[in-house]
Amino acid sequence: MADFLEERISDLIRYGSSWQDEFSVNIVQTSGGNEYRSMIHPYPVRDFDVSYMLDNARLWSELVNTYMRAHGRYAGFRARCFDEWSSNGQTGTPTAFDQSLSLVSTGIYQMRKYYGTDKTAGASGYAYRNIKKPVSGTTLVAIGATAIRSADWSVDTITGLITFATDVTKSITAISKSSQAVIDFGTTHSFVGGMSVHISGVSGMTQINNQRALIVTTGANSITVDINSSAYSTYTSGGAVHTRPQAGEAVTSGFEFDFPVRFDTVLPVGQDYPGWRPVEGVRLRELLNP
Repeated sequence: MADFLEERISDLIRYGSSWQDEFSVNIVQTSGGNEYRSMIHPYPVRDFDVSYMLDNARLWSELVNTYMRAHGRYAGFRARCFDEWSSNGQTGTPTAFDQSLSLVSTGIYQMRKYYGTDKTAGASGYAYRNIKKPVSGTTLVAIGATAIRSADWSVDTITGLITFATDVTKSITAISKSSQAVIDFGTTHSFVGGMSVHISGVSGMTQINNQRALIVTTGANSITVDINSSAYSTYTSGGAVHTRPQAGEAVTSGFEFDFPVRFDTVLPVGQDYPGWRPVEGVRLRELLNP
């Protein structure tokens, strides 16, 4: 795997530049005019055609030096697309509920962005891009309808992987019928206020099963959650709470992101104007696995 520079090329690529997305599709046409199309992979790959007009001093600090650090087409780096840098539409403010995450292994999820979801997808499903370069400090995470506090997960801004903290779980011994349900464990626990817990396996008060809620307060042997259980059936036995996502729960995220790219051309610098340098026709190619 080639080198990758965790730096963003100058934002000036947004002026005078263009981009295009391409899918890797194999097309065979018969003599009768029929086409047989197969998709090699479902990921769009973005190419940027960037143009600059820079004064001579900034030419080096904002472009030439990046090209030299990347050793031309060898190393990758980050690029921000002026038209698309958010999980919420193209440039909207991210929310924790923007995009579904892909399960990699227990407690670990890959960031994704899906496209074309305003209408029903065909048999091949929705196109999506695995997000490998989220912008630091912009990630939000939710499980179902509950936003999860940042203390209970971490994000790797180099790979786009979100990892949930070790599952905190405890068996239930009682649940109250009240405007905010009190869940008793009979022994001490390690839950704290603000955690999100999933409830399952309860007998009697079955309405509370598979619900997730935030912990409002904690007692020595109990927690109070934001679930109105006053009209539920009476608890009889069983059940447990978990903090990590459980089977069947949707895990979503919001974020800003950069495109991982590399130079796909040499660096042509014109000397048309005294003190200014036009740089035209420089192409950047998205890296699917930076």
